[in-house]
Amino acid sequence: MKQTKKSRLWLAAVVFWLVVWQLAAMALRAAYPHGELLLASPVNVLLRLGQLAVTAAFWRTVAWSAIRIFGGFLLATVLAVVLAALAAWKQWLRGLMAPLVAAVKTVPVASFIILALVWLNSRSLSLFISALMVFPPVYLNVLEGICRTDRRLLEMARVFRVPLGRRLRGIYLPQVMPYFRTAVSLGLGLCWKAGAAAEIIGLPAGSMGERLYTAKVYFQTADLFAWTVTIVAVSVAFERLFLALVDRLMGKAGL
Repeated sequence: MKQTKKSRLWLAAVVFWLVVWQLAAMALRAAYPHGELLLASPVNVLLRLGQLAVTAAFWRTVAWSAIRIFGGFLLATVLAVVLAALAAWKQWLRGLMAPLVAAVKTVPVASFIILALVWLNSRSLSLFISALMVFPPVYLNVLEGICRTDRRLLEMARVFRVPLGRRLRGIYLPQVMPYFRTAVSLGLGLCWKAGAAAEIIGLPAGSMGERLYTAKVYFQTADLFAWTVTIVAVSVAFERLFLALVDRLMGKAGL
């Protein structure tokens, strides 16, 4: 009942802001000769998105960016989990990683993008930046989950010589998975924001970032909003699908 009420409230809020957006666009159009260049209405954005969605070029562009951004997410996730496990085991590695992770968390993403352009070509930029932004939350959350594992259970497992595989499944995974799920949920949002920013600055041909920049240069406001909506929609879809996969694997493992 509470969930239904919350969903209705969220939907009402979305409708309210769409109406505000529509009224603002209409007011600008009435006040200025070319008001639609400043703010496209949600109706025009939806129509433009429909026009784009029926073209093969649109889906090629979405796939081009999605493969690199999601690839960066997967690469960072695997690396972060492995290093977090090693850092929980070796104190010196945890100390070695601490300043690097802190630097990635605090330095603005734009600085990393511009610096990375010195080393990488623009086609690899979104993959690298996405991976870089995803690494800290996954690494820190998984490390926290491992460190919070019940020491009494671990000691009991050691005394009874429980095999490593059973310890991982019976002790570590139930403790770590909630932290991991939170981390990947945050990481999926970060990777799309950072990846899109990298594409807008690096302008790799055939990317969604390039389409956004082109729309901005030529005052194609409807295209600008349409591509923004596309990025948000793809980001949400990837997050839902990946979390559903994680939940399914957890269910099969009995976690």
